[in-house]
Amino acid sequence: MRKTGSVGVVGGLLLLVALLVGCQSPSAGVAEDGRLGEPATGTSTAVSPSPTRTSGYGAVFLAVDECSSFGTTSFTEVPCTGERAAARVVARHDGAVRDGPRCPAATDFVLHISEQRPASDEDGDGAVPRGYACMRNLQPPHPGDPGGGGGPRTVVGDCVYSSGDGQVRETACDGTGERQPEYRVTRAVAGRADCPGSTALYVRLGGDRPVGCARPL
Repeated sequence: MRKTGSVGVVGGLLLLVALLVGCQSPSAGVAEDGRLGEPATGTSTAVSPSPTRTSGYGAVFLAVDECSSFGTTSFTEVPCTGERAAARVVARHDGAVRDGPRCPAATDFVLHISEQRPASDEDGDGAVPRGYACMRNLQPPHPGDPGGGGGPRTVVGDCVYSSGDGQVRETACDGTGERQPEYRVTRAVAGRADCPGSTALYVRLGGDRPVGCARPL
């Protein structure tokens, strides 16, 4: 039986959901990209995939390795081998993005799953808990890849441009995006002092190496 839910689709280029993409004003004339940033304190429980089904219609709604169709206001869980399959779940967590683990670096976009009560669900109580699924497109393009110009995270190899007011945004390194790249993130380090002398911009990445060293293009 198909399962449906309300959705928010997040991509680095669309900049539609402020939960994932945000920028910070620079200090001392240096801009920082605040996309995702440091995870807020909180707990999150990973949803394990069904032990007997790793794709298609599993016992858990959009578990890891299951697939969804694309949608801007709604989505549907579909078999990964079906014609409507567009993206695969690479990580799945309960709760809000700001309180949970960060999505893997290869994530192309994030689906926000609102709490609801469909006719059928994983444990039979009629409820699908609020959560989010980190998605990877089944076919290219992959905006979450280094230099791809999108995705919920900024990683080494990504390019950014100045968007005004001391802020930066990610764009495709090959120049195919709406804006031309101005800087490339070449290294992720623990602090600004660890960046090479050629660094012209410090980009906030989050994680255990939160500072991105970017050079001009």
